[in-house]
Amino acid sequence: MTHPSTQRERVLITGGGAGIGAATAERCRADGYEPVVIDRVVNHVPGGIQADLSNTADTARALQQALAGGPITRLVNNVGVVVPADAEHQTLDEFDLAVALNLRCSLQCMQALLPGMKEAGFGRIVNMSSRAALGKELRTAYSATKAGLIGMTRVWALELGRHGVTANAIGPGPIRTELFDRANPPDAPRTRAIIESVPVKRVGTPDDVAHAVSYLLDARSGFVTGQVLYVCGGMTVGVAGV
Repeated sequence: MTHPSTQRERVLITGGGAGIGAATAERCRADGYEPVVIDRVVNHVPGGIQADLSNTADTARALQQALAGGPITRLVNNVGVVVPADAEHQTLDEFDLAVALNLRCSLQCMQALLPGMKEAGFGRIVNMSSRAALGKELRTAYSATKAGLIGMTRVWALELGRHGVTANAIGPGPIRTELFDRANPPDAPRTRAIIESVPVKRVGTPDDVAHAVSYLLDARSGFVTGQVLYVCGGMTVGVAGV
């Protein structure tokens, strides 16, 4: 359903060209927003802005382009990279890349949009963390940066609430994207084991995550901030703190 009050309000979505980001952009359109997507590949994305978000200068250029049409008061920091490796073999270059995409880019985007949010007395920030922030093998760089993103989310919630700006994080569990399917063939024993470990006995979809993003972007969600919403089919039960 489209809400007249949100008609033509813009939402900046990083990494919105595919997977969870693309589903989020589509849900934002359905909710009556105008998504502004920044990604490395933006083919077939209406109004998409191409940029290498691991590069500070290119990110700044893309943000300037996005804001040329006026302030943007909703932000989805979705872009990220996994770089799997065991702790002994995680390279420093991989670690630096994870920091750049999973942490630095989120901070840079928030700082660029914040003046407009403060002037409007309203803002919604949703940071895409991961269930891996709680710990997962072969994820030193990924887990560290996704946990760091949760820490930043909490700080932003404390500092920005007085300006009408909320900041929350989402922690997806296993989500059926193209990348997931390539790494986990449907009939593989490992894939079946993953599904069996999920209490609801299925892998999530990008739409599952987009639905959670939609709630946190809504103007009516102003009393929810500094929280982590795990979209994981119950996998974090007994793992995450109460």
